[in-house]
Amino acid sequence: MPPVVGLAVGHGTGAELAEVFARVLGVLTRDHPGGVTLVRSPRRYHSYHSLRGEGAGEQVAALTREDTDHYEEFCRSLAARGAGAVFRTAVNAQSLYLVRQRLKAVKVDAFTADDGEALLVRDEAQGFYTGTNRHTPGTVTRTMEFSRETTAEVVSYALERARRRWPDGRTGPVVMAYKFHLLDGVLGEWAEELSARLGVEIQLFQPDTVNRNLITHGLADRTVLIAGNEWADIMHVVLLDRFGGERQENRCTENVYLHPDVRGLTEYQTVHGSADDLAGRDLVNPVATVRAAAAVAEHHAGCPGAVQEVERALARVLDRGVATADLGGNYGTCAVVDALLAQLGEPVVPGAREPGAVAAALLGEGA
Repeated sequence: MPPVVGLAVGHGTGAELAEVFARVLGVLTRDHPGGVTLVRSPRRYHSYHSLRGEGAGEQVAALTREDTDHYEEFCRSLAARGAGAVFRTAVNAQSLYLVRQRLKAVKVDAFTADDGEALLVRDEAQGFYTGTNRHTPGTVTRTMEFSRETTAEVVSYALERARRRWPDGRTGPVVMAYKFHLLDGVLGEWAEELSARLGVEIQLFQPDTVNRNLITHGLADRTVLIAGNEWADIMHVVLLDRFGGERQENRCTENVYLHPDVRGLTEYQTVHGSADDLAGRDLVNPVATVRAAAAVAEHHAGCPGAVQEVERALARVLDRGVATADLGGNYGTCAVVDALLAQLGEPVVPGAREPGAVAAALLGEGA
């Protein structure tokens, strides 16, 4: 049976990036016996900006619930078919976090700096981001929860990922960054229980303490950083800049579902948002989507080496200045993807999208 990969598309630049993902994945998996079965969700999910056009308050809440229920069911259907991965373009955050609460998601990202590596596991399954809203005139009341069970699942998965990343068994500090002072001491109690049960010292800090330590000492090698989403979402771009050496716009990341009904299903996404203002203009940066396609090909479609192959091709393309405007170039989305696919051995027709000297650059003449 060919591998099954899901594709979920939102408003904004979602349609353009979905095409990029499908093209690149198709090229990377062209030699796979039987190919790859790409299953598209039949629903186009709202972005924040498309929802704003529908009003506010309960009207938006109702559409959010529809998107939430549909996307959750789509993920469940993929898992039932044996899918290991789904690529999702940007979708309204409230819908996403309700799904992440229901299916117990964590977001995983790794950082490599000159002085070592670190693993960030964001707790997306609980906390303020997963809250539900109740609307009354002039007021929005948001309700959320934390649980011992979910906290244990998140911490256990973080340690599992650390063992997979560093199979020699050597890890650095295990740090939890949560606003635990707001939770009447129970999160500290749970962290102590987990330390004893899992046989590892877990350091629970307030986010401002973690920030101060990062400023003063940086990241110790092989730090396992387990973070409440309220802090990790804000700090992600800072961590990328300081320790990852990477622009947010170029980055893809993975959300892993821990619920037993879908366990093992990994959702890949770009770190950037829906960029509704760029929709349909051939201007959106495709680098993060290309990287997501490479990760899916290597980790879920039996194509070892795909990530390294794509990174080498991207480096050659970007070094020649073939890039979108946000990266200092003057090329469109399609031209950048064509240049990449040419590096991967896919024929490009000169002048099909870009004339003259641009076509020569895409084909690598003079390189």
